[in-house]
Amino acid sequence: MAKNLVIVESPAKAKTIEKYLGKDYVVKSSFGHIRDLPKKGISIAIDKGFEPTYEVSSDKKKVVAELKKLAKTAENVWLASDEDREGEAIAWHLCKALGLDDKTTKRIVFHEITKPAILSAIEQPRTVDKDLVDAQQARRVLDRLVGYELSPVLWKKVRTGLSAGRVQSVAVRLIVEREREIKDFNPEVSYKVTGLFDAKGTELPAELPNKLADEVAATAFLEDCKHATFSVSAIEAKPGTRNPSAPFTTSSLQQEAARKLGYSVRQTMTLAQRLYENGHITYMRTDSTNLAGQAIAAAEAYIQKNFGKEYHQVRQYKTKAAGAQEAHEAIRPTDFAVTSAGSDAQQKKLYELIWKRTLASQMAPAKIERTEVSISLSNRTETLLAKGEVLTFDGFIKVYGGGKDDTILPPMGQGQDLPLVSMKATQSFSKPAARYSEASLVKKLEDLGIGRPSTYAPTISTIQTRGYVEKSDLEGTERTVRELTLMKGSITTSDRTEVTGADKNKLLPTHIAEMTTDFLVKHFASIVDYDFTAKAEKGFDDIADGKEKWNTMIADFYKDFHPLIDKAADVSREETSQARELGKDPKSGKPVIARYGRYGAMLQIGEAEDEEKPRFAPLPDGATLETVTYDQAMEMFKLPRTVGKTEDGEDIKANVGRFGPYIQVGKLFVSIKGQDPLTITEAEARQAYGEKLKKDADKYIAEFDSGIKIVNGPYGPYITNGKKNARIPKETDPKKLSEAECKEILDKAPDKKRRFTRRKKTS
Repeated sequence: MAKNLVIVESPAKAKTIEKYLGKDYVVKSSFGHIRDLPKKGISIAIDKGFEPTYEVSSDKKKVVAELKKLAKTAENVWLASDEDREGEAIAWHLCKALGLDDKTTKRIVFHEITKPAILSAIEQPRTVDKDLVDAQQARRVLDRLVGYELSPVLWKKVRTGLSAGRVQSVAVRLIVEREREIKDFNPEVSYKVTGLFDAKGTELPAELPNKLADEVAATAFLEDCKHATFSVSAIEAKPGTRNPSAPFTTSSLQQEAARKLGYSVRQTMTLAQRLYENGHITYMRTDSTNLAGQAIAAAEAYIQKNFGKEYHQVRQYKTKAAGAQEAHEAIRPTDFAVTSAGSDAQQKKLYELIWKRTLASQMAPAKIERTEVSISLSNRTETLLAKGEVLTFDGFIKVYGGGKDDTILPPMGQGQDLPLVSMKATQSFSKPAARYSEASLVKKLEDLGIGRPSTYAPTISTIQTRGYVEKSDLEGTERTVRELTLMKGSITTSDRTEVTGADKNKLLPTHIAEMTTDFLVKHFASIVDYDFTAKAEKGFDDIADGKEKWNTMIADFYKDFHPLIDKAADVSREETSQARELGKDPKSGKPVIARYGRYGAMLQIGEAEDEEKPRFAPLPDGATLETVTYDQAMEMFKLPRTVGKTEDGEDIKANVGRFGPYIQVGKLFVSIKGQDPLTITEAEARQAYGEKLKKDADKYIAEFDSGIKIVNGPYGPYITNGKKNARIPKETDPKKLSEAECKEILDKAPDKKRRFTRRKKTS
């Protein structure tokens, strides 16, 4: 048995570390956390200083048993989980689960999984840092209290199955408020003026720096330009520089990977985790932009060897992020000589991005020469500007890119006349703030001091899986743009259309997000307050620094939070449903209401308290609770509508369901997406019904008395007996298969894998 047992949290990390240690070491993985708060019950003794009750996860009992056995026979146990608070908590929980003394058990940390870093850590062990553990424990307990006490309130007052969280609820609020800001935005119209001049045979574009207020002002300007002479009033050339960005933090890596590679936040973190575990990059959860001295020296050697001394410039960046630094270095390659790393194309692209960004951060700035030519009018005070920019030294751009194409201005002299070729005044519209993408939401959360690097990816994933937010592409809408053109002494006016509001991969709030946010802002303002959430992070930092006791911080929070839970019990569900009365039903005199129900937005005639049960109808396509009108609502109560009959004399009914408009014949439902159930004709309905019957008929190639069927599936024909499916070999004609042959193919096919397995209880 090996003298030394090293425990890490990841199998990939274990495999990499084992390569660097000798035969006296065995490296095993805990597969992440082995103890946590139970999934059921609050498991926090509020009256005992918020003492949490932890348990070994059922899927980790075998892992714990193996680690216990190895720990008993090892001379030394080394806890080598990640160096952040989460990693420190894993090390502490390992001590508790394995019966190790956390005050004497060796704890080692390293920022990169390389041989020098591992061997250096072995030479400088410490013990578990209880302050870091308490900071993680405080976060876990606070989030459990908020989630466990607040989520049931949402189930009762808003909708079953919702969840609340200190960070996730704030993230949802940001998205909801941004969407409302966009909806309420009224664009300001102005006119942008651009001119084209003749500079001794070369066309020179120029622009009026300030936009004109309206079409009247734009027309007046162009009228004056008819009779004006234009000349160069000033030429200013000045050198400029463009500096490289700092090396990556977790947040900036997520943003840049989204911008340049199109990766989601979760995808970026998964790929970075693999690169780290395989020893290619340093730890990927960090707020720091610092680089270690050895990394700076290695970058210098690489740059001077491959590009020359003039391309090198030492830089050490100051970390802007507030709060404690758990990982004291930026994300960087462990070896600059390795220009490509990773086991697949996606990892390789991310590694290349990290490699280039880090190397560029130690390179000289790009040098630019900017030229600005002022063009004056003989009969007005305004001045047009022509701008040129030439890259005179590429510097860091040689590695990281991002250089613009040179804009070279023709030779000109002060006082030179510039004949006008044409002048345009184009209508332009101010834009609202952009909707959040995953990357820009990360940046906003970071700017507000909400959450930490490890929380961004799971938070953004949670608000999508919980149905608060949808990541969508927006098609946009068309609008008319007016353009005035002055050419050859006359002004012409033309209109063209442009698409506005089109966007890709933006986070859009669902209606349930708006309801939940409004409810929380009204009744739990402190929980979704941006400052409170940021202050909580500061509290965790103080605990990590040993400045505050974790249960004191929790107690201060809970004494203000819990009374809000009790107070919310008096809030009626109707108050949160955002009900809006549209008018009265002419037949019954009962109110016609648009509100949010258990399954989404809907229309209702009558109240729940009435003796007669209320009537319900879905919202018309494209309408919302805020926009639906009384007339639209009353039309929806005409559904279901009898459209006509089939050729066999069966009734065809049209209606709208949870999944959109449909027609019904007997027990058969046919989607009519894109058609209006209120106006669909009998002929159109018959056609949709006939196509559905044909599709269903074509679905089954053959059916046998034994229950075996040959089915046309989306990925090709297959055989099924209802319990088991089997692919049909490509060279086999499914129409010629006999029942016996089908049975033989089914028998040879592998059994369907079970998604979930229940562990047998051991007595």
